[in-house]
Amino acid sequence: MLAKRIIPCLDVKDGRVVKGINFTGLKDVGDAVELGGRYAREGADELVYLDISASVEGRHTFVDLVGRVADAINIPFTVGGGISSLDDASRLLDAGADKITVNSAAIADPRLIGEIASKYGSQFVVLAIDAAKAADGRWMSTTHGGRIRTDKELFSWAKEGQERGAGEIMFTSMDHDGTRSGYPCDVYAALSCSLSIPLIASGGAGNVKDIEEVLTIGRADAALAASIFHYGEYTVNEVKRLLGASGISVRL
Repeated sequence: MLAKRIIPCLDVKDGRVVKGINFTGLKDVGDAVELGGRYAREGADELVYLDISASVEGRHTFVDLVGRVADAINIPFTVGGGISSLDDASRLLDAGADKITVNSAAIADPRLIGEIASKYGSQFVVLAIDAAKAADGRWMSTTHGGRIRTDKELFSWAKEGQERGAGEIMFTSMDHDGTRSGYPCDVYAALSCSLSIPLIASGGAGNVKDIEEVLTIGRADAALAASIFHYGEYTVNEVKRLLGASGISVRL
């Protein structure tokens, strides 16, 4: 059995890590490089940095930040936010990122997934899907931090992303993000069964039990979490020890 991954997520605005609920009400958490270094020392398998401002000026700042992160940590890290072209992806990968995520731009032009995968390989491309449950019960993808709903249905879009060359799917439930109410495990389980590439669960971790459930009942390959690490409720190693004690394969 492949070990499950625990991945702290760092939302970055103007070089600082922030956290909110449903992508709003952002509060400053700390320095992006210092926090990344701490999580790496605590045993994180990977890190995810998301540039949530992603303006033209922010993009340049973020490239510089990626370089500083690469110099400071010794584990893989993924970056995303505002990546809308092969050139954007190239700058971040050249700066030291191990993988990139695409979201809004891939919905606007799905060919972007294949362009990046063709140059760098599928293992470098993570399709990030921020989806919310609609009135008819379907999970619909959103863009621009959840503010704009699209006609891309979660399951069909994830399958298309896989076929176009994405190496992983990172699904964030916009209904659960920052709420600490747990992950929608039934949705993750169904999505995992429909894919042949790894699935990263994101949005809703309030405690170790939530992570345990999404990795077992939800069949996710990795769990992304932010608040429980940012506010010192758990260290990454504590989470891993508790998961291991429950019989879940993790790298200790």
